[in-house]
Amino acid sequence: MHSKYFRFIKEDTAIPRPLLFFPKCSPNEIRTRIPKRIISYEFYAIANGCQRIYEEKDGITDIENQVILDPSKVSYMNLFINGVLQPHDNYTVEKGKLKLNTIDIPIKGTPIILQMFII
Repeated sequence: MHSKYFRFIKEDTAIPRPLLFFPKCSPNEIRTRIPKRIISYEFYAIANGCQRIYEEKDGITDIENQVILDPSKVSYMNLFINGVLQPHDNYTVEKGKLKLNTIDIPIKGTPIILQMFII
């Protein structure tokens, strides 16, 4: 060990090898599971700097089918503001309406994405 990278290792010290265990699998067993069917909906909007409540009509018009679903019909829901996932306490969703519960509002031009998943 004459390399500069080994200068902190004493030559007489033996480094133990890692102990690895591999799971025993039966070669004849095949497991298949069909994934659950999922439907996803998105609502995209751009903040104008003075709005706290967003409705379906405020969504980006270039994308078809901009909906805000009833939360009782949705399995999971995520809100991203400027690409950052928001905690559920920061927003309230009703059918057709997204309300931000924070003190401050997003600055003009900030993207807002509401994801909704039905399993």
